[in-house]
Amino acid sequence: MDLNFTPEEEAFRAEVRAFLAAELPPGLARKVRESRHLTKVDMEAWHAILNARGWLASHWPREYGGTGWTAVQKFIFENECALAHAPRIVPFGLSMLGPVLIKYGDEAQKRYWLPRILDGSDWWCQGYSEPGAGSDLASLKTTAVRDGEHYIVNGQKTWTTLGQHANMIFCLVRTRSEGKPQEGISFLLIDMSTPGIEVRPIITLDGEHEVNEVFFSDVRVPALNLVGEENRGWSCAKYLLTYERTNIAGVGLSTAALQQLKAVAARQRKNGRPLAQDPAFAARLARVEIELDNMRTTNLRVLAAAANGGAPGAESSMLKIRGTQIRQEITALNRRAMGVHARPYIAQALEDGYDGPHIGPQGADSAAAQYFNNRKLSIFGGSNEIQKNIISKMILGL
Repeated sequence: MDLNFTPEEEAFRAEVRAFLAAELPPGLARKVRESRHLTKVDMEAWHAILNARGWLASHWPREYGGTGWTAVQKFIFENECALAHAPRIVPFGLSMLGPVLIKYGDEAQKRYWLPRILDGSDWWCQGYSEPGAGSDLASLKTTAVRDGEHYIVNGQKTWTTLGQHANMIFCLVRTRSEGKPQEGISFLLIDMSTPGIEVRPIITLDGEHEVNEVFFSDVRVPALNLVGEENRGWSCAKYLLTYERTNIAGVGLSTAALQQLKAVAARQRKNGRPLAQDPAFAARLARVEIELDNMRTTNLRVLAAAANGGAPGAESSMLKIRGTQIRQEITALNRRAMGVHARPYIAQALEDGYDGPHIGPQGADSAAAQYFNNRKLSIFGGSNEIQKNIISKMILGL
């Protein structure tokens, strides 16, 4: 595989950089760079800017409003956005549900839901994990019983990211209890305003309201909102998870974080010289940079395979494992590099309008929070231990 960009790809990279320089609001980029809280309005604003340019759905086919970009173009775009400190696009509708609808949805569902994902009419969240059914997703208990032209849904979902903003949720539900657990699961689209739905916040260790619990009590869902066949939703689930796991790898995010880490290590001093020159620290820094380069190459190969019509298989699990480990190592090194400045931050310092004292070097206000928050990366999307089992089964047949 030739890792050198062609002249056409270099021209595309220049076009992306020019677009980001012209269209990415400086205030929004500053909030991302300083790890400040992004509001719903912030996230929707960047979504709208990309949609207006036609660059929102980088991995959708052109016929559904996508860009039709090659794998390399997608890679260039994601990396340049990360390096420019552009917000991450909320992935649930665009990167998870969209591909599932394109592959498994009927024409009416595609015509209705896909444009609403693009124009921001719907904010989607994911209803997969449950208490006792996280990595072992096939053991989910939320039920959907057919009642004429509706399903009656009862149960609970947890760790629902940004569910407090969502008006729609795609859910895995149990529609049959007999047989293998995977064979009785269906994929439903549910309006969050339907009577019987309650969203409760989960406040994490860093004081953030990022995730939620969602409860369903006799919630009536139109049967037309079933994606694919009844009891065959496991295929949709697996297809979606391959995109989520590939996305979790976060090559662009790690690249930007590594640049910031190098800047901190160059400023901080140990024994009278820059921390970057300390042999032990420099060795860890070099190791994570090499691992990131290796993952970048693997990510290009996986994207190229997806562009040819296939969903990533064991490769997405590999990317998920290595990507999360690399991001965790970078935040751990950043915390170590900042020393005492990485102590718990002033929460208000991350809010709009804060005019109090800045704590430590740039980015230090949230170093501890980033470190603790990123510990979850190796768990969600299927824990890394489960991913190793998937790799063993798919490649080694164990």
